[in-house]
Amino acid sequence: MIAAKGSGFDIILISGEPYADHPLSPAGMIARVLDAEGWNIGIIECPDWKRKDDFLALGRPRLFFGITSGSIDSMLVNYTPLKRERSRDPNAPFQSRMPDRAVIVYANRIRELHKGTRIVLGGIEASLRRFAHYDYWGDDVRRSILLDARADILVYGPGELQAVEIARRLDRGGDLDGIRGTCVIRPEPPGEALVIPSFEEVQADKDKFCEAQKRLTNRKTIAQKHANRHVVQYPAPDYTTADLDRVYNLPFTRRIPEGFPELGMARFSVQTHRGCVGRCSFCALSLHQGDRIVSRSERSILEEIRRMAKHPEWKGFVDDLGGPTANMYGLDSAAAEGGREKGGADRASRGDDGGGEGGMIPGRSRTKRRIVEAAHRRLIGLMRAARKVPGVRKVFVRSGIRYDLALESPEYIRELIRHHVSGLLKIAPEHVSEKVLRLMNKSGGRHKLEEFRTLFAAAAAGRADEGRPRRAGRQDRVRGGGRRQHLKYYFMVAHPGTTEKEARELAGFLQRLEKSGEKPVEGVQIFTPTPMTRSTCMYHTGKDPMTGKAVYVPRPYAEKKAQKRMLGGVAGTGD
Repeated sequence: MIAAKGSGFDIILISGEPYADHPLSPAGMIARVLDAEGWNIGIIECPDWKRKDDFLALGRPRLFFGITSGSIDSMLVNYTPLKRERSRDPNAPFQSRMPDRAVIVYANRIRELHKGTRIVLGGIEASLRRFAHYDYWGDDVRRSILLDARADILVYGPGELQAVEIARRLDRGGDLDGIRGTCVIRPEPPGEALVIPSFEEVQADKDKFCEAQKRLTNRKTIAQKHANRHVVQYPAPDYTTADLDRVYNLPFTRRIPEGFPELGMARFSVQTHRGCVGRCSFCALSLHQGDRIVSRSERSILEEIRRMAKHPEWKGFVDDLGGPTANMYGLDSAAAEGGREKGGADRASRGDDGGGEGGMIPGRSRTKRRIVEAAHRRLIGLMRAARKVPGVRKVFVRSGIRYDLALESPEYIRELIRHHVSGLLKIAPEHVSEKVLRLMNKSGGRHKLEEFRTLFAAAAAGRADEGRPRRAGRQDRVRGGGRRQHLKYYFMVAHPGTTEKEARELAGFLQRLEKSGEKPVEGVQIFTPTPMTRSTCMYHTGKDPMTGKAVYVPRPYAEKKAQKRMLGGVAGTGD
């Protein structure tokens, strides 16, 4: 049972965003998983933290309160990249209904009103604040959120397996130590733990902060001292295809509340896989969801589409068939088949050659190219099968794609353009300066972007097999499948390493794109330092933690805005 009213619940979930019975809703997914195990689940959504009523409405749960801000960190929800309150933003006013640092606020309310109850933290806000971290909004280094929230345990990453194990242990009166994919507080670290610099050390010494950042991984037991206690992270669990098939095949109603339009746009989306091997420096996904691809089976995905086609409000459109990066689906199975050398399959499925930097970069080895090609063949088969499901009129792919990977499969690009985009394809080069791209850990550089633009043009024009590349220029606007096709780009300004020179380099590139006849930019964002990323470490310390070399950091708001203004009208207004 899952309910927002009543009493006698085993578990009560508190969410800073509206609750939706949908696989893309963090609280919705965990509620369904726990319900399937037989526990009664209560839901408190968007509680008024200034009053007691919402936190008392369902009583006290038998096992625990689970707390999340939702799918986005509350500070990102409430503030622009230049720390302006979004509720007061004249360009796009937005009221989130959640407090700053929502997880801490909710947890302390529960601790105040339900003394002695168990508190479990989860979601992106808790996950990326599990160790001492730089907080952009306070411009300081904060201790682990576990301590500030006074919680019993923290779940990082996708939490289905962890939530079930926590509930089972508490149900039988057990303790919570040693659960994979969780963090707890212990007086001493376990013997096998990798001990990173303490909170006090990273707060006082930026070199120690860099040292701690460099050691972060989901694959090891890690301990960090805070005063006389240690925050201990246990390795992430190894999710499998069967695990994902099971949770995504639960009977979600896909009801979206009126106050949740963001999720409404993805109501009939299908998640094909988890994880990302890209390891972009500004993204913390590899330390949250993982740097290893785990794909669902084709059977499970097609069954989900068939169920959606029976939904009373189904209009025939799959809103998105993808994941963190749409064309990383299948890399795990392709790696298992193609990386037979010792350890090779696992390394390839997470996009490295054995622990170094870099993502799944085509061209580094023949084995990798074969793996990427095989994964795209599997993905093409899935796309074609999805289009054949009775009742399906169109299957959109709106998740981002890695164009450097897609270059290994012209057939995939052709399939995507002909059948799965509606007039435009969005890609995220982020920048064109080789120096900035290296710091971003974005593979390929400008030459890969130009190569993709040429291949896109040929594919969209139906000329992919002719072997006569089109001259760069008007290829961003061509016909494919009977309609005009466009490329739209996402770029980032004010990332560490970006001086006026690099900003002007990007501006010049965009001006050349505009001369091709299109408005090429889908969005330009000012870099926001979010907890636990390599780029945030650069912003705070002025050094690249991987090399120890100094990095220029554009800090003043005026400089950040100036870099965005250099891009002219294509960058839009606001921050």
